[in-house]
Amino acid sequence: MPQTGPLSALTDDQTGREGRPANRTVAAVENTPQTTATAEAAPQPATATATTEDDTTPGTDTTPVTKELAHRTADRDVFPLRWSRISDTRFRFTAHWPAVHPFFGPVDDRHQDPMVVGETLRQASMVLAHAEFGAPADTHFVMWDLTVFADPSALLLSDAAEPVEVDVVCSEIRRRGRGLASMRTTMEFRRAGRFVARGTGSTGCTSPLAYRRLRGRQLAAVGTPVPLLPGIEPELAGRSRAEDVVLAPDDRPGVWQLRVDTGHPVLFPRPNDHVPGMVLFEAARQAAAAASGHRPFLPRTMTADFARYAELHSPCRLETELLDKDPEEVTVRVTGRQDGETVFTATLTSAGTAEVRSLS
Repeated sequence: MPQTGPLSALTDDQTGREGRPANRTVAAVENTPQTTATAEAAPQPATATATTEDDTTPGTDTTPVTKELAHRTADRDVFPLRWSRISDTRFRFTAHWPAVHPFFGPVDDRHQDPMVVGETLRQASMVLAHAEFGAPADTHFVMWDLTVFADPSALLLSDAAEPVEVDVVCSEIRRRGRGLASMRTTMEFRRAGRFVARGTGSTGCTSPLAYRRLRGRQLAAVGTPVPLLPGIEPELAGRSRAEDVVLAPDDRPGVWQLRVDTGHPVLFPRPNDHVPGMVLFEAARQAAAAASGHRPFLPRTMTADFARYAELHSPCRLETELLDKDPEEVTVRVTGRQDGETVFTATLTSAGTAEVRSLS
């Protein structure tokens, strides 16, 4: 579990693993590269702009984040706004978590969605991979693991206008020529100096040629319709809109089927050959909410390990196990299985609603 102390790079001993090759045959979850960016060479950072009064590092130039660098198709879905380089492995971002968003919206009338922390970490990691570590624009990113620790009492809607400062440490950096093979990013998130969250994740980079060798059959099937299963009730999944539910009923208690909506503008902003990792992360959260009956389900710890790609055209079931439940908190383990194999495992702990401590 991430700690709330000073930000520092995790070592192999702390993460419990050595770095893994990016094009391993049992891959995890990658993000489809932007097709509008030039693919022949690594993207260069945008022209730096002069530091303004709200930048966190006086005297340091900042670079704006574009939706292409963050692998999003809409500006509204880009949460890191700009970044500055502190050293070769340390960076500082300014991010914005809006009070209103079509998917990463509030979970109740007081709290922002803790899942926005993981999405910001994912986007910032790809930004740095491209702009600071030389990953070409057509790189396929593979997520191996993701851990987030959040303080729900600091994720308040009343503080949404306050910028989020993100300190980043890059470690376990492995190069492929002048480009990037893999790295781990560890991030600490603060608002007005107050700790909000901390997270870490490891990412591999796969070239288009290697990816075609690995996923050629699935790439050929991109665009083939995926049947949309009927979803469970939004309230059971901890969502307010039926279109955001990613679980479908199963005939076994504590088990749900993954509901894949390839037309969802946030979860599937472009055609993909597999289920994106953040969809699985959200499915784990919804399954934990459904299994626990905790309302609202406000995760303060979320860990996920991805073992293989989740395919679009094969049923994927999410099995839940209630590890601990009392009036103060609940912990749920979620395992995604497909074709007899484990796709991912996740563990989520939701604490009881804490006292509100607004910045205002």
